[in-house]
Amino acid sequence: MRLLAVPAMLVALASACSDPVPGDGSGSTERAEAKLRIAVIPKGTTHVFWKAVEQGAREGGAEAGVEVLWKGPLQENDRAQQIQVVQQFITDEVDGLALAPLDHAALVPAVALAKAKNIPVVIFDSDLDGQPGRDFASFVATNNKVGGALGGERLVELLGGRGKVVLLRYNVGSASTEAREAGFLDAARTGGLDVTVDNRYAGATLGEAKTAALNMIDSIKEANGVFCSNESATNGMLIALEQVGLAGKIRFVGFDASPPLVQALKDGKIDALVVQNPRKMGKLAVTVLAAKLAGNAVEPTIDTGVVVATRENMNDPQIAPLLE
Repeated sequence: MRLLAVPAMLVALASACSDPVPGDGSGSTERAEAKLRIAVIPKGTTHVFWKAVEQGAREGGAEAGVEVLWKGPLQENDRAQQIQVVQQFITDEVDGLALAPLDHAALVPAVALAKAKNIPVVIFDSDLDGQPGRDFASFVATNNKVGGALGGERLVELLGGRGKVVLLRYNVGSASTEAREAGFLDAARTGGLDVTVDNRYAGATLGEAKTAALNMIDSIKEANGVFCSNESATNGMLIALEQVGLAGKIRFVGFDASPPLVQALKDGKIDALVVQNPRKMGKLAVTVLAAKLAGNAVEPTIDTGVVVATRENMNDPQIAPLLE
């Protein structure tokens, strides 16, 4: 994958696509100097994770010399709104789309429409039904099944391969978290743990996650460990455990990082966080798309990495930046 010298190629491409109409001098300079526009559409805009993705996307835009347009649904369960955002950007004739689909199936028609309009699409964070390199330009994401497996393996270590654990899932249709949950279940069961609850969903917001955790508190009290598959589910579980006096008394592995979760890791209320690199993910989504627009070949699948953060390693140079 060649990502070097993209800005110069993009300027040339933008100039070639912006030649003024002969005899029409009005606005010709502005059009010739216009940057290519890349729309970046996250699952939502409120979680700390997405703010880090946005930061990376804007860094990538500055590096590649393109304009980044950032817009997503308010809540991470509003498929209809995300589809509307994609369709609006297509109508606005942006040059490229980077999309984190809320649903692996529901967003397929919108991406197909973009392709029909010759607007390249990079899928990031969460998978979409289809084949990278054919149905969309590239898939830039964490290997989420590996991430979930790392969480399961950590819980196995913490419990010595014995005991009952519960899983709090995220949301139906979210490919990224479904992969994490599958990876967790495989690792936990292979490691000897008894998963007593695996069919509860946190929902899209922190409030919903807290309620879901409280509604399963009897099962949690009988368990030795808990795993949650995203930031809001982990945070909701943390608040619920604090409310009932179980925080720090039950083994707890979560996914993603935010200031409350990192503090809980320091305080011993959370034993481990499986963390991604959202800033890198956002940056690569944009730079890969810019490279595609410049006519460069891009890799169909790009793994942005995942690690397990604990109290013991959270200050390591490779871990600490992912917890900021």
